[in-house]
Amino acid sequence: MTSTTPTPTGRTGTVKIAFIGAGSVVFTQGLLADLLAFPELRRIHVALHDIDPERLATAEGAARHIAATRGAEPEITAHLDRRAALDGADFVINTVQIGMNAATRTDFDIPARYGLRQTIGDTLGVGGIFRALRTFPLLRALADDIAELCPDAWLLNYTNPMAMNVMYLARATPLRRVVGLCHSVYWTVRDLADLLDVPYEEISYQAAGVNHQAWVLRFERAGQSLYPLLDDAIAKDPQLLRRVRVDMYRRLGYYPTETSEHSSEYVPWYLHHDSEVERLRLPIGTYLDIIEENTAEYVRTRDALAAGSPLPVEGTMEYAPQVVHSIVTGTPRTVYGNVPNHGLIDNLPAEAAVEVPCLVDSLGVQPTRVGALPPQCAALNRAYASANDLVVRAAVEGEPRHIRHAAMTDPATAAALPVERIWDLCDDLVRAHADLLQPELREVLGH
Repeated sequence: MTSTTPTPTGRTGTVKIAFIGAGSVVFTQGLLADLLAFPELRRIHVALHDIDPERLATAEGAARHIAATRGAEPEITAHLDRRAALDGADFVINTVQIGMNAATRTDFDIPARYGLRQTIGDTLGVGGIFRALRTFPLLRALADDIAELCPDAWLLNYTNPMAMNVMYLARATPLRRVVGLCHSVYWTVRDLADLLDVPYEEISYQAAGVNHQAWVLRFERAGQSLYPLLDDAIAKDPQLLRRVRVDMYRRLGYYPTETSEHSSEYVPWYLHHDSEVERLRLPIGTYLDIIEENTAEYVRTRDALAAGSPLPVEGTMEYAPQVVHSIVTGTPRTVYGNVPNHGLIDNLPAEAAVEVPCLVDSLGVQPTRVGALPPQCAALNRAYASANDLVVRAAVEGEPRHIRHAAMTDPATAAALPVERIWDLCDDLVRAHADLLQPELREVLGH
């Protein structure tokens, strides 16, 4: 881009991309590797923001290394002040995790004392509820800054719980150029292609639903369904039956778009039963191992940069770089995005955040209307969306009872605990996270 090129927001100058939460260094590196691989994006302005000075410095060092490796010449700036990073941005990529590892451990440790099992805890259930409630104040402040400093920017959200965050942004802020991006649909189809030994490039597919619980509605090669081939593969390999999402596919008829660890948390059938945990090899608390590995990977990256021998970084095939490239250049693409429903899926609530195919070109992100989901899939998605709605209402209305209502509505929590224990658990989590919650939600209610 030259200095006189109109940007997607109508400015004249260099396309500016603000990374909020850039201290998620490994993820930031992957996104930058993809962005700077596009010839048209090699002179962008990358504005990195994080509240942790060490992580911010590491992200800046990694960004400069990637630029040199890619042969790109971006302007790279690092900011402890979020507003400076946002000023004049055309795109804002949000990867913030409020409370970091300590808060995540709390989300697992306290429910475990109640006998409540979780695997990932970042989307639904009590883990997802309290991660959302910690994140909403940041989203409100971020939206206010965007509205003032870069009102025409696209906010590309990666922070979980995706559906709750997108729903909150739609209800509580003036932002409308918002899309939540997640790689689960893409990698689900990639994994199925590998399982069936069919080239990914020869597969056509359509998925829709809610984030981490969407459904592969069409799965075809040359106009023929690949589901019979998947059925054959399952019949030949009994070990495939020991996966939650294979079990769900066999019973529901459509393959879910998230891992078995994730999928087990959004339904009442698996985690509460010892026999199912064993049969389906469910790794209780596995996200605690993941966050430790993420921290170790950050340390390796930081130390390698300091030693002058940075680690190699490969592209990630994430959607955000593709969205940026399509909007900047007009190159049409289809990605999967999380957006307010507003008639996209007939049998889900109008205000739910849904995951659907989206056309992206110079006009922006344009969601595709899917119509009605199969009723058995929509029924599960509606339970998910109902819990989301109550969490967002808790924040928007300042109503702490809705936190408990959301936990009562959540399928896995309701299957595991009697209602009084659900309220006790919510009280304990409110106490533990009080400093990160908006003031109206810090009240301990008892029974």
